[in-house]
Amino acid sequence: MQAARLVLLGLAVLALIVACWLTGCGGGSQADVAVSSVDGGVGPTTTTAPGTSISSQPAKPKPTPPKPVDPVIVLHTSAGDIQLQLFREKAPQSVDNFLHNYAQRQFYDGTIFHHVEGSSMIIGGGYTNDLTAKETRSPIYNESQNGLKNVRGAVAMIRDPAKAHSATSQFFINVADNPALDCQGDPDRLNYSPSDDEQAESPEAALNREQAWGYCVFGEVTAGMEIVDRIAQAPTAADGDFARLPVQPITINSVERIR
Repeated sequence: MQAARLVLLGLAVLALIVACWLTGCGGGSQADVAVSSVDGGVGPTTTTAPGTSISSQPAKPKPTPPKPVDPVIVLHTSAGDIQLQLFREKAPQSVDNFLHNYAQRQFYDGTIFHHVEGSSMIIGGGYTNDLTAKETRSPIYNESQNGLKNVRGAVAMIRDPAKAHSATSQFFINVADNPALDCQGDPDRLNYSPSDDEQAESPEAALNREQAWGYCVFGEVTAGMEIVDRIAQAPTAADGDFARLPVQPITINSVERIR
């Protein structure tokens, strides 16, 4: 009888041990501990919803596109070299026009500075040594609202004073600050165009608005400003339509892009 009781007690204890093991009594369960299949180590698992994944690396930021490189050119003139930096980001159409429509086509080779004023500017890029006007390409949009100013050393486009968007090949270099040549007024007023049911502008008002556009700055002198000053002080004389033509021609021999 005593032996039978011991057998039954042993079976009960064995059943309790098995039940405790199956339910995880006194230790971690399989849901709490996992063995890494990558490095053989042990670590906590991460639970994710079905069909989703978690990246261990943060998303890389998109690279910022580089700003346009400002071209640098050299005017090789009979008076010396003048280096210019062109502002491609601020005046993209003007810079493209100067470089691709004219400079790279050797248009400026053999042209002269046909108007010089020691207290104001020197102008070139349109006439040959015998005062023949060179044939130009289509006029460009006036980018004078780009915030760049006609200060000493700034390079700007020449245009018809009565037509805001008429610049082609001619340009000028400011010898002094010329604020009167900057854009004068807000874009809404400058771009105003009366509708059919409004009274048209008077010729005087229309001319004033065209003139208020000013002259687009698209570059600056970065070396050779002393050459610009030398040209500006050259003796001049009137010759037909040319009020301040240098007595001794000052020629642009070539234009070289160095960047």
